[in-house]
Amino acid sequence: MHQSAMNTAKLFFDIYATEQNFPKGAKVLDVGSQDVNGSLKEVCPKFLAYLGVDFVSGKGVDVVLQDPYKMPFEDEHFDIIVCSSVFEHSQMFWLLYLEIMRILKRQGVFYLNVPSTGEFHRYPVDCWRFYPDSANALIEWAKRNHLNPVLLESFICTQDSVFSDSVAVFLKDTTYLSKYPKRILDVKKDFINGLDSRVVGFRNHTAATQDILKLQVIQQIASGQMKVSAF
Repeated sequence: MHQSAMNTAKLFFDIYATEQNFPKGAKVLDVGSQDVNGSLKEVCPKFLAYLGVDFVSGKGVDVVLQDPYKMPFEDEHFDIIVCSSVFEHSQMFWLLYLEIMRILKRQGVFYLNVPSTGEFHRYPVDCWRFYPDSANALIEWAKRNHLNPVLLESFICTQDSVFSDSVAVFLKDTTYLSKYPKRILDVKKDFINGLDSRVVGFRNHTAATQDILKLQVIQQIASGQMKVSAF
């Protein structure tokens, strides 16, 4: 796990997983918990009951999944679910997302960290990158499956990382929105394209229109940075 992913996960726990929000022994599930250069268990508050699952055995794995899209837990079992650097390796992440929502309590929160950019890195496959609209797309997918979630916040990290993490925090049931008045974006400064359920529109918005993209290509061709091949 790269350091920026660990740093942002710690911010998530500091903001959301407080003793004011959750009782001692509240259950945390880490999906994709194998310790590869670090584990989210390191930044999980000690008063919470942490459990790690993965589809392979290894350091930091408490439960090995027989099916990566089926969790061996009853409905609404966990208070908090975290998942970092996993969805890009899931061939059908939308199925995994629904399974996570199934086992999350109605007042529970789901923390997701996925690369927005970065080199091809198979583990055992590498399929996806997430952009500013990805978290809202997952919200729409959940609603189509008769859930009532809300995106508390999402953003793209701009700190020095080869992966430029795309981060999102979901609340399973909008009914409990008032339970979470604070956001990571209240303290984090190095981000772009931030969404916050408390405000309308993007914070630190950056986007290239089709005209801008076309101009960039023309400029690169004119300067010799890009060559045009004839077929």
